[in-house]
Amino acid sequence: MKTDMQIAHDATIRPIQEIADILNISSKYLLPYGHDKAKISLDILKQESQKKGHLILVTAISPTPAGEGKTTTSIGLGQGFSALGESICIALREPSLGPCMGVKGGATGGGYSQVLPADSINLHFTGDFHAISSAHNLLAATIDNHLHHGNLLALNPKRITWPRVMDMNDRSLRQIMVGMGMKNGMVRETSFDITAASEIMAILCLASNLEDLRTRLDRIVIGYNSTHQPVQAKELGVTGAMIALLKDALQPNLVQTLEGTPVLMHGGPFANIAHGCNSVLATKMSMHLADWTITEAGFGCDLGAEKFLDIKCIEADLHPSAVVIVATVRALKMHGGQSKKELQTENTEALSKGLENLTKHIETIQSFDKPLIVAINRFHTDSEQELAVIATHCDALGVPYSYAEHFEKGGQGTIDLAKKLIAIAEKRPHQALYQRDWSIQKKIETIAQTVYGADGVKFEARAQADIRRLRKQGFAELPICIAKTQSSLSDNPKLLGRPRGFDITVHRIILNAGAGFLVVLTGDIMRMPGLPKRPSAEDIDVQDGRIIGIA
Repeated sequence: MKTDMQIAHDATIRPIQEIADILNISSKYLLPYGHDKAKISLDILKQESQKKGHLILVTAISPTPAGEGKTTTSIGLGQGFSALGESICIALREPSLGPCMGVKGGATGGGYSQVLPADSINLHFTGDFHAISSAHNLLAATIDNHLHHGNLLALNPKRITWPRVMDMNDRSLRQIMVGMGMKNGMVRETSFDITAASEIMAILCLASNLEDLRTRLDRIVIGYNSTHQPVQAKELGVTGAMIALLKDALQPNLVQTLEGTPVLMHGGPFANIAHGCNSVLATKMSMHLADWTITEAGFGCDLGAEKFLDIKCIEADLHPSAVVIVATVRALKMHGGQSKKELQTENTEALSKGLENLTKHIETIQSFDKPLIVAINRFHTDSEQELAVIATHCDALGVPYSYAEHFEKGGQGTIDLAKKLIAIAEKRPHQALYQRDWSIQKKIETIAQTVYGADGVKFEARAQADIRRLRKQGFAELPICIAKTQSSLSDNPKLLGRPRGFDITVHRIILNAGAGFLVVLTGDIMRMPGLPKRPSAEDIDVQDGRIIGIA
């Protein structure tokens, strides 16, 4: 069997105007970046649209090292809709260089369900991440410059909350000192986050237009002054320059799948430390241009899907028509206690135990009253008996399912899944899990108990102080974005399957006033990942002018 890279290299990439023509995008709205990718002007949203605008969310069980294939399934499903002759567009997040060079490798799908050009997308693409990093670090540099030149805003150097960012995993930058040496500014402690965790990333992905982007940038809280009042970015006078850096990055990117299905790929917040969804603009543009939009949210239902449904859908007035939960025999066996080395061995006992994880995620989506289907992402090592165990379980729960073979067959492998989705898709008014005017504690407890299955929530002293401050300053009605390990429904990554009898511990609550949500830190979650002992970067090279080892 060919490798993902060989498949990608052998594929014929169509000129990007041909892909635009599928969506009836006029050349006046297309801003090409070479021959195989382009940005689309936001002006296209001013045109009237007669499209049905069905939105399908693809999510998954709790991820494992065995792989679930959520993004690959999203791509293959879009190709399946295309094979049926449906008007379809896929809306995905952009990959981050950090995981690409770290553990996960590339993030453009696999097998015969990939987005092209994979190497370009996984590296610099159209420069969106660089623009976000630059805008974020401009604000950080301006803060230290303000301290150096008199500190007219009376910023408390120990209460500055705006870090720096870079799009790379680098644990040595988690806590740093700046201003060292003679005449280099005020010496103070600060930190680096990865760009995917930047509030600017979240702002870009939630902004509805250029003016909304400006409003959100202006209201960023960078820290607190000597009287404990929040200081906003607009007070430093550089949000205009930040908008200039982000203007082009605000426009969604158009690329294609191996089979020529249009893909809007835009924005890339992580779901374990941010809200985990592609941009509102790309999603709305896709729904404006096609009858069906397939999108995904990061990691499992407990992270990406919950934030998609509780934050993005409410902010953007989106009403998903159905949800796909991706599961694999291999991952479910890991949740049932089977080791990664033994996953090719049939083990229906471990599989049956691991199904508890799938059941909890199904319950989560049902709590949002959404039509759903389980996509069983099929591997060649899966036995018929193991597949039957999952099918029987879904039947017992009254949940439809479909075997997805998109990795080996492309769009032909998801035709059954696409047909079943068309049959169950239904536009219903969307409701969040909680009301915005509930207390911060109640909102967090609702997510923890309903989505994670926790008994309760423990708020450490610093988190309690954060809640009091946020309530006093008028930020208590913002939605909740919980930063939590993706590996478990709990805040302990070692608790696989469906943990019971646990509490969620909240350490801090960070205000993202520009993005418009509160980031709740739990467990040992890091906003700047580290590289593993053997990074994926060691496998990447250039041979005969081609990049290898990244797709």
